[in-house]
Amino acid sequence: MAMHRALFLIFAIFLIHNQHTYSWFRGVNDDQVSKHRIVDVDEMEDDAWTMVQKNGNQFVVNDQPFYVNGFNTYWLMVFAAEESTRAKVTDVFQQASAVGLTICRTWAFNDGQWRALQKKPSVYDEDVFKALDFVVSEAKRFKIRLILSLTNNWDSYGGKSQYVKWGNEAGLNLTNDDDFFTHPTLKSYYKSHVKTVLNRVNTITNMTYKDDPTIFAWELINEPRCPSDPSGDTLQEWIEEMAVYVKTIDPKHLVEIGLEGFYGVSTPNKVQYNPNTYAQQVGTDFIRNHQILGVDFASVHMYADSWISQSISDSHIAFIKSWMQSHIDDAEKYLGMPVVFSEFGVSTKDPGYNISFRDSLISTVYNTMLDSVRKGGSGGGSLVWQVFPDGTEYMDDGYAIILSKSPSTSNIISRHSTRLTLFNSLCKWKCHWGCKKKHGFDGFHYQDEL
Repeated sequence: MAMHRALFLIFAIFLIHNQHTYSWFRGVNDDQVSKHRIVDVDEMEDDAWTMVQKNGNQFVVNDQPFYVNGFNTYWLMVFAAEESTRAKVTDVFQQASAVGLTICRTWAFNDGQWRALQKKPSVYDEDVFKALDFVVSEAKRFKIRLILSLTNNWDSYGGKSQYVKWGNEAGLNLTNDDDFFTHPTLKSYYKSHVKTVLNRVNTITNMTYKDDPTIFAWELINEPRCPSDPSGDTLQEWIEEMAVYVKTIDPKHLVEIGLEGFYGVSTPNKVQYNPNTYAQQVGTDFIRNHQILGVDFASVHMYADSWISQSISDSHIAFIKSWMQSHIDDAEKYLGMPVVFSEFGVSTKDPGYNISFRDSLISTVYNTMLDSVRKGGSGGGSLVWQVFPDGTEYMDDGYAIILSKSPSTSNIISRHSTRLTLFNSLCKWKCHWGCKKKHGFDGFHYQDEL
């Protein structure tokens, strides 16, 4: 049986190289090939569900490269907490899986607000925790891994402002939300939350979160900013403390910060890549922040319509290209780690918006990523903001993509998934035969969809 399997794998790769390489990315039998060839190879590999790790500037599963194509859906835990909306969690995983998405980023926090996970410091709603258990178990069922964010810079779902409110309720007399990063009591609240989540035993799978390979990574905080200290020292110290703290509890999982990617005072030669001058005044410092013990990969967000101008413009595409390339280069030259573009999108509410522009923006992100992948670079993947299932339009912030109602966008996402599967499959096959994976894609070409 093993011999037949090996021979079939070799035959499948032979077909890919001889029949597929010349037609791939030229629009010839795209769907047919992806359905009948790439998926077969991927199914034959059928890797065990093991922890994702990193090796230098690449993610690996079972010592083989793993490239990310993913999405954000932040509200999964809250929807899972209500019987009337729980099915939407299954729907979004099912639809995302159908187009090949492999990573979902979502909140593992809801601090002191409606349907709060953490009602008060170290006081939890068990029903909401069971809802998070359901999210994790459903993700595993659809072979989707999770980036779980542990709190928010913004007041949505509580975040650092809620921690400050809790501090004031305890008599601390705090005056600035940035006290979240410095006050010992607030830091102890955050650490307690981290410890509780990481040590949680899933009531459905009976697996402790810190041992579950369904979790791709822990994110310290969504989009941290500390404008009260533009030097960046305050945030730097907080990241140093919390990254190591997470690793002391869970040394197995990857850790990332949750940064937007703005350049700070430590790299004056790089601030030219920032979308505006305000970006270097919010206390973040992309390269410096990621040179911290315990941080495994870099995170970057991309919102040209928020940062440059709301009106749709070709300048948005140009910014995306330079922003991505700059951070990929930094991850290779200075950080030696993968970089994930963990939020990107465009709002339907922007003046001049149309689906064609959204598709062009997404294709730009994917093609820039594929160029890095082909070279064995630090581009680790991207996560579109955001994928929603049918019937959740009332939650739409303008960026929601409902796959069933967006055939052109869905097709672009699906093709990108198939291409990453091809890269992974080719590299796996080559690595089994002793080739250097860094050079496994030499001579393999693609062309832009748009």
